[in-house]
Amino acid sequence: MEFTDALKQTGPCSFSPNSRFLAVAVDYRLVVRDVLSLKIIQLFSCVEKISYIEWAPDSEYILCGLHKRPMIQAWSLFQPDWTCKIDEGPAGIAYARWSPDSRHILTTSDFQLRLTVWSLVNTACVHVQWPKHASKGIAFTKDGKFAAVCTRRDCKDYLNLLSCHSWEIMGVFVVDTLDVADIEWSPDDSALVIWDSPLEYKVLIYSPDGRCLFKYQAYDSGLGVKTISWSPCGQFLAVGSFDQMLRVLHHLTWKTFAEFMHISTVRAPCNVFVFKEVDEPLDLSGLCLGGDFLDGPENGVEEPSRVRYEVVEVPVTLPFQKPPTDKPNPKQGVGLLSWSWDSKYICTRNDTMPTALWIWDISHLELAAMLVQKDPIRAAAWDPTCTRLVFCTGSSHLYMWTLSGAYCVSVPLPDFSVLDLKWSSDGSCLLLKDKESFCCAAVPILCESSDDFSDD
Repeated sequence: MEFTDALKQTGPCSFSPNSRFLAVAVDYRLVVRDVLSLKIIQLFSCVEKISYIEWAPDSEYILCGLHKRPMIQAWSLFQPDWTCKIDEGPAGIAYARWSPDSRHILTTSDFQLRLTVWSLVNTACVHVQWPKHASKGIAFTKDGKFAAVCTRRDCKDYLNLLSCHSWEIMGVFVVDTLDVADIEWSPDDSALVIWDSPLEYKVLIYSPDGRCLFKYQAYDSGLGVKTISWSPCGQFLAVGSFDQMLRVLHHLTWKTFAEFMHISTVRAPCNVFVFKEVDEPLDLSGLCLGGDFLDGPENGVEEPSRVRYEVVEVPVTLPFQKPPTDKPNPKQGVGLLSWSWDSKYICTRNDTMPTALWIWDISHLELAAMLVQKDPIRAAAWDPTCTRLVFCTGSSHLYMWTLSGAYCVSVPLPDFSVLDLKWSSDGSCLLLKDKESFCCAAVPILCESSDDFSDD
């Protein structure tokens, strides 16, 4: 892997959908760089510090959210003189997003009073009253023709289906939830999944015309759903719960066909490969070093070492953190859930065992690999083009798993800790973020044999 030099950032960083550009927030400035050379393409100045950024789907426009001033500023990458500023006055702006056609901006006011659709073509606007959430509760179909918006009135949750062409409401129906958490279209746009708040375990599958196709409830008491994700192929729906279980539903019957338990001790019989991160002292006996360096441990200097993975045999007992019972939002259950590009693998993290990353084989319905780290896992992301998983723990190393094994990669930058990471959409570049800096890594193409993808 090849790494660039560290560059400054003070907020969000995002690749453009076409993977050609990288937008970086530096205080009140928006810096747009070329991904290949990292040269500055455009530099825009906002009126306040940038809180969040979002690219338009066509990669020609980009919006900046300013929290200190409830305002949105949008910029054109190829028309630097074009500017757009949206201010809803006393209503405020809690969140903003692009429409699929890249020519409309949807804003949600403070206290979820209304959702406004702003046109960049004719300055017209359309209002939808009482949206359920600011940043959640809105989903677009993959073809960009329709938008589903959750609203709430008279103590009931509703789903509004809007046309993204005219922004007219095509239909409204009541949703059987106590307090809807979020919604998501299936990859083929044939169904909507709606799930309730953590206080009520309820997963609902609706058709676009308002028919409830299936209602799933794994248990009655206890905290419910924590994470949900469609597989890229659209055949599976993964549901991560607070009971430390991962359940996978099939799209034909909407029945559970796989249940995976995150247990603190993995025992035989189990064919899983367990990779444990260890420190390996470096052998410096053959080098001519000064006496002060060799007396490191006695003088308070750490002994030189490198990080590597060690394959351990089962049984394996994982570090377990019992969540406090007197605090809200307990760190328990499946808090991280992500599908591989081919829908054959899924990685999870149980928040009560945050140092372990579980990789499940959906084809064989078994645990394929487990990676046990020294520090809690902060972020994980699959390569969008091959079966390669990259994750970080806030250390100076980058960790990687492929079908051939697991690897530790040291980031060759001084005082750089990988706190977050993102892939470009074409899988050619990896963005690594520290607290106040970032760098990019060129990832080599992964060659996978046909045997790795066999279904036997």
